[in-house]
Amino acid sequence: MWPVVSDRSLYLRAAEHLRANEAQWKAYESDGHCVVLAGPGSGKTKVLTTKLAKVLFEEIQEPRGVACITYNNECARELETRLYALGVEPSRRVFIGTVHSFSLTQVILPYAKTAKLEVPNEFTVATQRQQRTALEIAFKRVIGGPENPQSWSFRMARYRRSILDRASKQWHEEDPQLAKLVEAYEAELRKMGVIDFDDMPLLASRALAANEWMRRALLAKYPVLAVDEYQDLGRALHRMVVGLCFGAGIRLFAVGDVDQSIYGFTGASPELLQQLSERLDVQTVRLRLNYRCGFRIVTASEYVLGEERGYKARDGAAQGTIYFHPRIGGYEQQAEYVFSSLIPQSKARIPKLTLGQIAVLYPAAWIGDAVDAAAREHGIGTVRSDTNALYPRSSRLMRWLEGCAVWCCGGWRLGYPRLARLVLEGRNLFSEALVSDEKRRLFQRDLLKELWGHRDGTMPLHDWLTALRGNLIADLIGQCRTQSEERAILDVFIERTGPEGDVADMTLSAFSGFGDGGNRINLSTLHSSKGREFSVVILFGMDAGRIPRNGALTTEIREARRSFYVGFTRAEDEVHIVYTSGHASSFVTEVRGRLEPEES
Repeated sequence: MWPVVSDRSLYLRAAEHLRANEAQWKAYESDGHCVVLAGPGSGKTKVLTTKLAKVLFEEIQEPRGVACITYNNECARELETRLYALGVEPSRRVFIGTVHSFSLTQVILPYAKTAKLEVPNEFTVATQRQQRTALEIAFKRVIGGPENPQSWSFRMARYRRSILDRASKQWHEEDPQLAKLVEAYEAELRKMGVIDFDDMPLLASRALAANEWMRRALLAKYPVLAVDEYQDLGRALHRMVVGLCFGAGIRLFAVGDVDQSIYGFTGASPELLQQLSERLDVQTVRLRLNYRCGFRIVTASEYVLGEERGYKARDGAAQGTIYFHPRIGGYEQQAEYVFSSLIPQSKARIPKLTLGQIAVLYPAAWIGDAVDAAAREHGIGTVRSDTNALYPRSSRLMRWLEGCAVWCCGGWRLGYPRLARLVLEGRNLFSEALVSDEKRRLFQRDLLKELWGHRDGTMPLHDWLTALRGNLIADLIGQCRTQSEERAILDVFIERTGPEGDVADMTLSAFSGFGDGGNRINLSTLHSSKGREFSVVILFGMDAGRIPRNGALTTEIREARRSFYVGFTRAEDEVHIVYTSGHASSFVTEVRGRLEPEES
């Protein structure tokens, strides 16, 4: 849980920096429901965190606080880091986490029995294996046949997220077979004593809609609700927001960008943010000044989007340059070109450029395999943020272990990361087990003992992880009903680092990235790059049939364009677009056609 303001001067200095931007200051000073429509690089996270500090210090008396919901654990981690820098110290006044975490910890766990939610007593969160098993049983019962049951998972998830009212005619008649499959799947989960991640916002949404007393209870605890990346959070969250904010009286501060809505496949609906911003009882603020990108990149970004938004680069912004690289050959040959020619040329133009400031973004994880292989051929380390990464980057446990590894590999000398921060993150991670001051004190003692005793970056990662799991993590995670999947992720990764694993030679230093100064190139899908920024962005595999994919529907083409736009606007100084000669994406052809007349 997070925080209370311990140093007012830090957030006040940050607030003063907002004054120069009229729109940012207007959002900061808002006193009712406020929706901030924030373009790329417009400082929306700075506005959001400074606003939260202001609310905590000036507007809400203890023990009441603020709930801040965001899209994924990476976003939550970023918000926590920014708040920490503003002097906001951890406490139980503020919740910061995903919509799933909010639904589980603030609604389902405390009120499941009182509200008579249809969940098993002492339920846990389903692992991927349990979900696959439940779907196989449900598929056999409802549909049958030789088809792989897992091929229905995506359609089933979309149906669950898009139709919230199970009693409605739409639920039963739009796709009766899919409705029966969902119901059978959920019944199998309940027999196992588990709920899955999609269950969390769905159950919470239904519970809040049906129980007015529950909405009042949340109002008493959190009179202000902040939502980051609103466009990505789907119908269940929107239903909760409408009930809590426009029904129960919680004040809303929402931030998002319809043009960066790229998760339609998970049920995100950008029109919900647009509808929210058009309400008469909501103050809408638009942030149009881009602090990140060079002015040429800002100009070109509207060509990429295909619509004018009036975005401008900040005064004194660098020029920013867009390069087009049509290449022959397959992705292996094109990736070789990236590392043998393109990146060295960028480093020559930008003398202080490090590999950690470069990102290669692509439409699908399998394309990233070719890039990763080429990087290894050139002796360059990578950090992947896609489904083919060593472990899910969304895993809170693995990201915490990364921080612990950095501390053991020399961070303890430099004071980064601070041990106090690792202790606090660990306490949050294992909060279900650390229920008393004494247990939290013992956790701090045991963590320090383990980390201090393993300050050797050359030791095999398998040995370090095995010791930490056996001496500290296993007992704690076993007491946490919500950490089943995190435990499974750790167990699989430890097995991969073992003698028979595919990364058996990985050292603690390599895991932390500290041994090489974190100087590794970033590899990511376009979707996973959102919210990040780099000096140089290489858009790789920008081919017809890849983005948009062949046979894409109109709505899918629009979302593919927005994905292209998101990737393009991650860059500060240079954008490189690499594509197969003669097979450029229509998006690439359109942008190049609009830029070239300007340059002639």
